[in-house]
Amino acid sequence: MTSSGRATFTRRAALAGGVVVAAGAGAFAFKGRSPRGIMASTADGKTLNRGNGAEPDTLDPHKAQGQWEYNIIGDMFLGLMTEDPAGNATYGAAESYTASADGLTYTFKIRDHKWSDGTPVTAHDFVYSFRRIANPKFAAQYVSILYPIKNMEAASSGKVPVDQIGVRAIDDRTLEMQFHFQVPYIGQLLTHFAAYGVPQHVVEKYGDAWLQPQNIAVNGPYTLKEWRPNDHIRLVKNPHFFDAKNVKIETVYYYPTPDAEAALKRMRGGEFDLLNDSLPPQKIDWLRENMPRELLLTPYILSRYVQFNVKRKPFDDLRVRTALSLAINREIMCSRVERAGEQPAYAYIPPGIPGYPMTAKASFKSTPMGQRVAKAKQLLAEAGYGPNNPLSFDFAMILNTETKLIAVALQEMWRGIGANVRLVPSDTQIHYSNLRSHQFDVCWAGWVADYRDPKNYLFLFESSVTDMNYGTYSNPKFDALMDQSDNTRDAAARLKILAQAEQTLLDDVAIAPVFFGVTRDLVSPQVKGWISNNINVNRTRFLSLDRAITTV
Repeated sequence: MTSSGRATFTRRAALAGGVVVAAGAGAFAFKGRSPRGIMASTADGKTLNRGNGAEPDTLDPHKAQGQWEYNIIGDMFLGLMTEDPAGNATYGAAESYTASADGLTYTFKIRDHKWSDGTPVTAHDFVYSFRRIANPKFAAQYVSILYPIKNMEAASSGKVPVDQIGVRAIDDRTLEMQFHFQVPYIGQLLTHFAAYGVPQHVVEKYGDAWLQPQNIAVNGPYTLKEWRPNDHIRLVKNPHFFDAKNVKIETVYYYPTPDAEAALKRMRGGEFDLLNDSLPPQKIDWLRENMPRELLLTPYILSRYVQFNVKRKPFDDLRVRTALSLAINREIMCSRVERAGEQPAYAYIPPGIPGYPMTAKASFKSTPMGQRVAKAKQLLAEAGYGPNNPLSFDFAMILNTETKLIAVALQEMWRGIGANVRLVPSDTQIHYSNLRSHQFDVCWAGWVADYRDPKNYLFLFESSVTDMNYGTYSNPKFDALMDQSDNTRDAAARLKILAQAEQTLLDDVAIAPVFFGVTRDLVSPQVKGWISNNINVNRTRFLSLDRAITTV
């Protein structure tokens, strides 16, 4: 899913050797507090306070777009499948499923459970939900992730009625789903919020107001009690949740943390129990030294990259895109800008995807940096750019600390090959709205897998994908490989074909991969049950609090 940046830019970056060096830890101080640890939380043992990055744009699972929304929505709703404490797929609204011999039809048995208003959850709710997201008038950007479902793509483009999609209720507790091809990742696919069920009786009664606290009904462990925009969202335990007896946290507050420095101060002051992926990069070394118990840095299936709008001149020219990719010093970006253990990326798909061969890579991976810069200048000259006609373009970015540091570093690296770059920051929601409407030259983007399969990265670049294919990339060879992978029964052979598709994408330089991420979480020792994992999903239902633990 879309990966947001982490905070508003509040400190200057110093330039050294042509790259950004983050401000040192010595500039960071807290008056009246111990230089180590965090203050004990003033909250009770049943209330959890989570710092959560960006302000949500919506809590509708069929309209959401990013991790910051997924964290909240996943506490409120259950898909047919959900995540276990370690982020792995497990049964959610379904208690079991069976697959046909050809792997194209799945039959789910719906768990005997209720919406938070006491109404039973039925298979009909899921039929309604899949038809809802398929409706082209609904314009759900994530509908493309569900294209493997029979007729989902055709319905979402208005070619067939939504009642023709391959989802039907056999009875109240039995749901059948038909697919165009085998989906070996089905368990993980159905944990995604696009596949969540919503209460038909509530949505039809209240329309757009169905998400208001006084109206909403959910089937997850928590329901919405209050939403104060740009301040907090309060969820309370759902007594009708099927496993309510094992839910220890009664109330959870989600706070937007657009300013990572301010969020860190609030964490140390005991206002937050955890910060989820909301840490300023320039404080990582300080945090390693002063908050080693709280700082959790874990390999993350996150890919961060420069996205080109390949239909917009001059970025329709492969030489221009290649030159800009060559000029990026990925090692410097990881060691001196990010500093949390990120890995330089010469491919798009990160490590951590089961069985994936990881054979795709940029052709210049082994080329020394000096030679890359010389080649980049040569390519720009061949494309008609030079001292008298410098390449000039806008670079779109989220207005936050991390992205600002990255963008300034990229700006300096591109200046080294004669390119003039204007940084164009905007808030998270506006940034991704512009990307979906393809209103940019070059931008900073990122992707966290919705499920641990390379298809979840590569589908973004299929010609049939519209909103999510930010750079309007289209290559018949790439599309053919993706189609071939969908129709290949052998699992290992399928992954090799997907690696060929990734190589095609890299050869076309539709994007310039920069680094593979790590999770950046701060978790109080008082929080029990947190299991770091490479999708960075930790549902509140599995957590508890021990306020007796000393945190200073």
